[in-house]
Amino acid sequence: MSSLIDRFGRRATDLRVSLTDRCNLRCSYCMPAEGLAWLPSQDVLTDAEIGRLLGIAVRDLGVTEIRFTGGEPLIRPGLLTIVAAAAALRPRPRLSVTTNGIGLTKLAQPLVDAGLDRVNVSLDTLRADRFATLTRRDRITDVLAGLAAADAAGLRPVKINAVLMRGVNEDEAPSLLRFALEHGFELRFIEQMPLDAQHNWRRDEMITAEEILAALRAEVSLSPDPDHRGAAPAETWLVDGWTGHDGRPAKVGVIASVTRPFCGACDRTRLTADGQIRNCLFAQDETDLRDLLRSDADDNAIADRWRAAMWGKRAGHGIDDPTFLQPSRPMSAIGG
Repeated sequence: MSSLIDRFGRRATDLRVSLTDRCNLRCSYCMPAEGLAWLPSQDVLTDAEIGRLLGIAVRDLGVTEIRFTGGEPLIRPGLLTIVAAAAALRPRPRLSVTTNGIGLTKLAQPLVDAGLDRVNVSLDTLRADRFATLTRRDRITDVLAGLAAADAAGLRPVKINAVLMRGVNEDEAPSLLRFALEHGFELRFIEQMPLDAQHNWRRDEMITAEEILAALRAEVSLSPDPDHRGAAPAETWLVDGWTGHDGRPAKVGVIASVTRPFCGACDRTRLTADGQIRNCLFAQDETDLRDLLRSDADDNAIADRWRAAMWGKRAGHGIDDPTFLQPSRPMSAIGG
């Protein structure tokens, strides 16, 4: 097996798979109220095509973890079929989904039955009025119910992803943490990144990791996490006096992609819903695998093109470089 290795010796073992660019929310920091120009259905990979690429990734390229993303992956009609196909691969990869939580009340148990291991749920506010303003949809009760359903189904640890925005929800760091601790969830704050469709991101408007930690420390005592971070994007701290479902100390994390980049340990490769490989979230170039799939190329040819795509990965995302350009695709079309 020849793994996905780049020029800097990094090995990509974590595959992020976007199942759709569509979403049932309209978060203001992600897309305009009217939505975006969605991919034509004929351009989107079929369930069978995704299954074949997952097999190549696991069997031939050394991928050990698969995260299904979007858009909103729970609205993909073939989601359960795709998860079951991934769970049947050997060696079996770890499987997770990043979702807005809407739909989990119905899908949490079927996802477990299909072989999913855990979920990440996006939740930026606990206030119903703010949620409606941020997402342009009055669905916070559905998200909270989805979190409870995921926990009850055993999709643990249930992780919450939260983005804090200046003048919007920056005061909610302590309350979001308290909510997560009380329910046994693991909270991850994510620095807002330049991946919005409107290209309105401004660094001085972003809430930094230092600001987030200062707000948390005003309410709780945090200790350094003794577990090695490895290639994980989140830097984590133990929350003194709290434990999780497993009886171990509760943790809170911060993904500081902008102020504390972790590119040197990156182990991720990304597949978009229309079959493009991205070797970095902020890459300007993509490598097309869909045309190979649809021109009857064999698995070796597809694997070779994937390896070539990863070999060209840059040392870092370059957000602080004066020449940095935001990707033309927004996060909803790339997949987290």
